[in-house]
Amino acid sequence: IKTQGLFSQRYGRFEARIKLPIGQGMWPAFWMLGDDITTVGWPICGEIDIMEFRGQRPRESTGALHAPGYSAGQAIGGVYRSPTVLPDAFHVYAVEWDPAGISWFVDDTEFMRVDNGDQPPGAPWPYDDPFFLILNIAVGGTYVGSPDASTQFPQEMLVDHVRVYEAER
Repeated sequence: IKTQGLFSQRYGRFEARIKLPIGQGMWPAFWMLGDDITTVGWPICGEIDIMEFRGQRPRESTGALHAPGYSAGQAIGGVYRSPTVLPDAFHVYAVEWDPAGISWFVDDTEFMRVDNGDQPPGAPWPYDDPFFLILNIAVGGTYVGSPDASTQFPQEMLVDHVRVYEAER
């Protein structure tokens, strides 16, 4: 699912209730890119990873920010560590984003906050413009590695809902 050209928003709460796939090499994600990606490119447009999941780490979900000076392997990020195996049930993955910063949640438990000013010195904060949503599942890649003999197919990522709330004024 990609809302580019259809829906974007600046600030608010962005959430999805998702049941994740499991297994080596499975890489589901719920994330956002700046609307200006087609004119300025990545990572200048900014990226907000609401949820990324490594199928071989069933009790961890991550969130991150990417922009010039903190992208790819140097992203600003954090890890949510679950007491249960995340793919065993649906969970709500969310960010709450305001002019001061962004907070990450799993089932309403905040596990990370990044404020404007927490980025490396001199690095931009491109999170004051509208972003569009992406939900996808990748198989393999540098973040998760390739599937192996233990990975079962077919796989699926079930999405119960996606909700976006405007920020309070």
